[in-house]
Amino acid sequence: MTRIIAGEFGGRRLAVPAESTRPTSDRVREAVFSMLGARADLDGLRVVDLYAGTGALGIEAVSRGAASAVLVEADRRAARVVRDNVAICRAGDRVRVVDRTVESFLTAAAGPFDLVFIDPPYDLSSDDVAAVLALVLPALTDGAWVVVERGSRSVAVDLPDGLEAVADKKYGDSRVQLAQRVDSPS
Repeated sequence: MTRIIAGEFGGRRLAVPAESTRPTSDRVREAVFSMLGARADLDGLRVVDLYAGTGALGIEAVSRGAASAVLVEADRRAARVVRDNVAICRAGDRVRVVDRTVESFLTAAAGPFDLVFIDPPYDLSSDDVAAVLALVLPALTDGAWVVVERGSRSVAVDLPDGLEAVADKKYGDSRVQLAQRVDSPS
């Protein structure tokens, strides 16, 4: 069972798409938001959840005070489940679901964003994730936060210039990298 952990929608149960989707566990989500909470105030942030799956990361951010979230999911069945989860939380006024690929979303003048979640399928290569990070960079505000979740056996993703590593933690099957936008790339 996946549920929203804290905030306005705390305790709401979320639907999970087909077997091909791997939702971020409650334990990992709580760790991610603890990491963020120790460093940033979520109030008023503009969030994007790439590879949204259930939408739990983006919805959790809004539940904890973020102003808005865009949940990007290319799989149409999963995107339908994400829309259902947004409706369960009655968050449609602050959460938008986009059913297209991450790459096409990011190349279509996305942003600006203050917080980005990147939780791709674990089999996506580190090089592919690094390419997504390069596409994300122009959509980030100064000081924006980026959270990358991968399999615990994955190598750390190389960050592009303009993103600085802040934390790299393992939680069971997951590896979470936290980075911050430090300056405009040259």
